[in-house]
Amino acid sequence: MIVVTGALGFIGSGLIQKLNQEGHLRDLCVVDDFYKKHKEVNLYNKYIREWIHRDIFLEILGKMPSQIEVVFHLGARTDTVETNTDIFDELNLEYSKKIWNLCTEHQIPLIYASSAATYGNGKHGYKDDHSLVKKLKPLNAYGESKNDFDAWVLKQKKTPPFWAGLKFFNVYGPNEYHKKRMASVVFHAVNQIQSTGELKLFSSHNEKFKDGEQMRDFVYVKDVAEVCYHLYKNQKKSGLYNVGTGKARTFLDLGKSVFKAMGLKPNINFIDTPEDIRKNYQYFTEADMSKLRAAGYKKKFTSLEDGIKEYVQKYLLENRKTW
Repeated sequence: MIVVTGALGFIGSGLIQKLNQEGHLRDLCVVDDFYKKHKEVNLYNKYIREWIHRDIFLEILGKMPSQIEVVFHLGARTDTVETNTDIFDELNLEYSKKIWNLCTEHQIPLIYASSAATYGNGKHGYKDDHSLVKKLKPLNAYGESKNDFDAWVLKQKKTPPFWAGLKFFNVYGPNEYHKKRMASVVFHAVNQIQSTGELKLFSSHNEKFKDGEQMRDFVYVKDVAEVCYHLYKNQKKSGLYNVGTGKARTFLDLGKSVFKAMGLKPNINFIDTPEDIRKNYQYFTEADMSKLRAAGYKKKFTSLEDGIKEYVQKYLLENRKTW
């Protein structure tokens, strides 16, 4: 049986779709807080064997280890403006440690979600080198919780037979409608353009970057699911892995691509970055993908233009929430 925690979420539900497409129809166990009804549409029309609430999952995992082939631990609190560290300690750190320990005890492969937020302002670059983890200084409590878990993992002498911590960069695509403020710029851009006819991007408060030329490594959610599946099928070398495209693009590129996908001329203006995120804003991210390539991943990543075109035209404009 394949276990996916955070199954109602953006990446988790996308991975389940990918697993279904690969023929996994009767061996999926999904874990989440199923009291959150507003996200259940993400699992509509998916083939699933077992539904388990996260509060009882650890107990069940300890009782049925021989039935589990791999655990994808993608459940987490992902709000980058949340400042209550207790929430992150409970859900992103301690809960993850318990899953790690059970997977280690019962020798179950574990693939878990880390984040590019661990890299902070990029002072030490964006290479998924284990020696850099202790030097990284994330810019928010969410990133700290992810880096704290990565650091804890690297100290463990006993491990699952295979493990991978995936440092997701700026993921966009279908199944993110429920994320509200934390949804991608693409999602918000389409809604804004439909409502006002224009797109407002954050102006730069860093003299090294002009307005709209802040750069991120934007990666399509379907590519993320492909990487997850590859590591499940090719468990060669355990470790931390970046999951991006390896090519940073500007927010202006993103905005123009959204207008083009909507068949409209660009109308882009700038507003001040909100005070609550300004000090912790990442102006540049770009994944070093050499480690994942060395692990045998050969598929091309979807270009920003092609990813936005599909997401906008086949999902957002058609009011399709999921893939």
